[in-house]
Amino acid sequence: MTAPGRVARALLAARAVAAGHGVRSAEPRVLQDGVNVVVHLAPAPVVARVATLTPLLRPAPLRSFAREVAVAGALAAVGAPVVPPSDLLPPGPHRYAGLELSFWRHVEVLPSVPSPGEAAGALVELHGSLAGLPVDGAPLDTPLDDLARFAALGRAWGAPPALLDRLGGRLAELRPRLSGEVVQLHGDAHPGNLLATPDGWRWTDLEDTCAGPRAWDLACLRSTSRLDGRAALDAIGGPSDAELAPWLELRRLHAAAWTLAAAAGHPELRPAADERMAAALGAVHASGRAGSR
Repeated sequence: MTAPGRVARALLAARAVAAGHGVRSAEPRVLQDGVNVVVHLAPAPVVARVATLTPLLRPAPLRSFAREVAVAGALAAVGAPVVPPSDLLPPGPHRYAGLELSFWRHVEVLPSVPSPGEAAGALVELHGSLAGLPVDGAPLDTPLDDLARFAALGRAWGAPPALLDRLGGRLAELRPRLSGEVVQLHGDAHPGNLLATPDGWRWTDLEDTCAGPRAWDLACLRSTSRLDGRAALDAIGGPSDAELAPWLELRRLHAAAWTLAAAAGHPELRPAADERMAAALGAVHASGRAGSR
């Protein structure tokens, strides 16, 4: 489906579901077109997140959308620094014309980016609030299930079968190394999901939330290209790169899989997506050769 077709379907779904609950939008504005289409239903203070490419790696109904609404709602209720679900209509998830979507409160976003210390401090604050929530699901089921599905489907996206086989084997090798106290996590804790607002820094996009050791969120922050991730972890006395090694590898693989999923709807991203996956799978292949010596 072409990008205009995807976006048009997302706009239709968002406006139709919102109108069914008394929220009408005369001036909808697309804020983001990635694996989801994110729409501000102006003039209403409501943002819709519509899954368009997400089902490529996640079968419907989307566990991730339901978890995101539940966790963000629980965090907002205790005053945690998150963008809350909408209070003008049921946040969902909803389903319309084959698309799943959720609704969020619109917040003013300021043109500021966090420093490494600010990003790390915001994550520590978020973890403090998450510690009070019950865990949901098996540890790290979001990245591990996504990658298992990619290993099964990646051949159709051009990934070499031999490397996909090695990916499956490598995931089995990584699992016992991904240990630690299991708590609820953000799941995708990079600075792009930390918004500057008039009320301070606010986390958004908890779609990858899952249970697991905090090292997963720390690896997400360490791996970012938006700021110095090592400096961020150092600001909070975080673990060394050697201690985070299995988590960083899992992050590289997970990010590469989702980059290819995004490229399925954004062909201009395919060269970079292929390069990223080749690098991630090449590292897996190299580790397999080293382990066989």
